[in-house]
Amino acid sequence: MSQPPPGNDAEKNIEIWKIKKLIKRLELARGNGTSMISLIIPPKDQVSRAAKMLAEEYGTASNIKSRVNRLSVLSAITSTQQRLKLYSKVPPNGLVIYCGEIITSEGKERKLNIDFEPFKPINTSLYLCDNKFHTEALSELLESDSKFGFIVMDGNGALFGTLSGNTREVVHKFAVDLPKKHGRGGQSALRFARLREEKRHNYVRKVAELAVQNFITADKVNVSGLILAGSADFKSELAQSDMFDQRLQAKIIKVVDVSYGGENGFNQAIELSAETLSNVKFIQEKKLINRYFDEISQDTGRVCYGIDDTLKALELGACETLIVFENLDITRWVLKGSDGSEIILHTSKSQETDRSKFMDKESGQEMEVAEQAPFLEWLAEKYKDFGATLEFVSDRSSEGNQFVKGFGGIGAILRYKVNFEQLADLDDEDEFYDD
Repeated sequence: MSQPPPGNDAEKNIEIWKIKKLIKRLELARGNGTSMISLIIPPKDQVSRAAKMLAEEYGTASNIKSRVNRLSVLSAITSTQQRLKLYSKVPPNGLVIYCGEIITSEGKERKLNIDFEPFKPINTSLYLCDNKFHTEALSELLESDSKFGFIVMDGNGALFGTLSGNTREVVHKFAVDLPKKHGRGGQSALRFARLREEKRHNYVRKVAELAVQNFITADKVNVSGLILAGSADFKSELAQSDMFDQRLQAKIIKVVDVSYGGENGFNQAIELSAETLSNVKFIQEKKLINRYFDEISQDTGRVCYGIDDTLKALELGACETLIVFENLDITRWVLKGSDGSEIILHTSKSQETDRSKFMDKESGQEMEVAEQAPFLEWLAEKYKDFGATLEFVSDRSSEGNQFVKGFGGIGAILRYKVNFEQLADLDDEDEFYDD
């Protein structure tokens, strides 16, 4: 289940959605006694340390008086040890393991073993044996999932840093020695002023060049937003400078005044821009849905909504951006007939059925369920095959709520105009002429 960290934002959003689904599943899980183990090992920690700790826990658990509880706890610790043996060292982003016996909705006991590397570093060390799984650390990963860049400039030097969730990192820093203003010089005052201006100009240029090196990878900006901070007017000079890359200029979300430079200034800049950062995801979501609504209001024909039209557009390769409600409750069924025919059905929660067989109205034959899975999971696995990007939206903003209520929570922005009525007519004709 361990996966390499995704490269771009769209893939990262899918990783976030998968973690959200996992958290929901783990939070609902309950077990008998205290036999549900939550183990989180942060990056750069040792697997051997965790293995030693589990061995000690096994010794302690052997003394539990209740036989049933003792056996289930020992079984969970053994499962955790087995999972840990799959890793020779802790992955770069840390390791998360959940093991234990859960009670299913039918009242039966079932073992649940999950191990994975999170999509970004998890700076928490945790071992808990309880009657439920502890997912608080995973929820923290989602609080601020985007990575933000910081440039802190003052008269003594500049610092480049990144912030992702509660993980801050200094990427690069350098010191600078700028001449101060002084009243000496007489005839040379102009020359001194010119030299001072030249050195300031060179300093701004160096910061602009280093910003490109640190925040642009493979011609793409690698941060969701950029915050400029400083105690003098250098930050404003940089923001307005022609030397500052246009791609980075477009990503500036806040310019803040700080009292210090360096790492203290970095910490202060994080505090001052906390509110702005928490709204970024919200703003991105609103922009995306507004772009979708603009296409509708301009009647370009380059949008579709509803599950049937969206799937047709996907098969045509016409979907540029798929927009899906993150809690869309639709099940995908693959039905097979005795003659080898196949039908794909999509049902919502209200239409849900427990039947293992369906009846095909046209042929009258019984169809058996070959596959049954949540539609969103299928989409998250397959969207790349259709050359589309996948974006999850919530219903927390007014735009998101309108998209979910009015358009069924699924739609797409298309690469070109598609006439769905004509496609439906063609489908009917195919059926009519079908031998």
